[in-house]
Amino acid sequence: MFKNKIYKYFFIEFTKSFLTILFALSAIAWTVRAVSFLDLIVENGHSIITYLQFSILNLTNIITKFVPLSFLLSLVLTIIKFEKQNELIILWTSGLNKMKLVNLFFLISLLVLVFQLFFAAIITPTSLNKSRSLIRTSDFNSISTIIKSNDFSDSFKNITFYTEKKNSLNEMENIFIRDENNTFKNIISNEEDSSNTTIIAEKGYIDNKKLLLINGLIQSQDKFGKINNINFTKTELSIDSLKPRTITKPKLQETTTFALIDCFFKNENILLSKILDNCPSKKLNKDIISTVLRRLGMPLYIPLVALICCFLLISTKKKKYKFAQNYIYFFLGFVVLVCAEILVRYSGFSKLNSILYFSIPLFFMPVIYFILLKKLNHEKKI
Repeated sequence: MFKNKIYKYFFIEFTKSFLTILFALSAIAWTVRAVSFLDLIVENGHSIITYLQFSILNLTNIITKFVPLSFLLSLVLTIIKFEKQNELIILWTSGLNKMKLVNLFFLISLLVLVFQLFFAAIITPTSLNKSRSLIRTSDFNSISTIIKSNDFSDSFKNITFYTEKKNSLNEMENIFIRDENNTFKNIISNEEDSSNTTIIAEKGYIDNKKLLLINGLIQSQDKFGKINNINFTKTELSIDSLKPRTITKPKLQETTTFALIDCFFKNENILLSKILDNCPSKKLNKDIISTVLRRLGMPLYIPLVALICCFLLISTKKKKYKFAQNYIYFFLGFVVLVCAEILVRYSGFSKLNSILYFSIPLFFMPVIYFILLKKLNHEKKI
């Protein structure tokens, strides 16, 4: 019963440290990322609600990336904290076997591994895909924020806007609109045969998701190359027909893990080919493998890091060696995570690289565990 309370105490202290560090790192990174997302409002004209939803949905990706580092920091800090408070010495003198504490840390690392797998393989792709879908389906709040005075704006697909100046009421003067894809074809009588529409107007303003233009000219080209001109006193263009230049098709990291695996093993995948360009072409194979291994292989390095940190439990007679030991094993754990991040980028180049990426943690975990067992048993005899 005494030992069960000890394990529970260790687990609670580690969990508090882990969640605090993960929250702090994720909050800092998310704040920086959220600033870059302001272009959704400034450049692309989306609403503040869309911006906030998009930013929050991208938070899961940040959390996933910081889980391994947060685990390393929290485990090292927890061990050092217990050591400074002489709690470890009390446990050793009370007869607690150090290997049981090693097993506890290894078990905790397996729980974090499951947490990382769940986020990386399921939550994050779904959340990122949802954020992309949000941009694709959301309405523009106002194009008045996108169109700037004396500047050509190409924030919309196949549409170029220009206005000489805007007043305090957001009314525009000397407007030029170049429509290369017949987005505004409904204002032309022979819309099916027309293309390359150019609209010029003296004034214009936004009203209820419509762009109202005053005193202008609509110029279009028919299929025979003939230029047609239409003068107007007042006309309106629907903003709903505008499409942003923002990438709306899901990327690899926004595609579900099952879909990526299915894409890799099947020569034809009608469902996924609609989601990913050129899937399942050989050019994408290495990127698919790297993405899948990042989700499923990276968490395997967490238990390896846990075993490396367990070397901190080995007693040293001199304090200066103990101080250096804390930094050495933290550095080794950090190097393992960095190497795992680097190697995953090359894992898709060949089958051997993929096998090695999975094999490295599975091979070294029993080796390091055996070394720990030997050293701690030798320490106990002394």
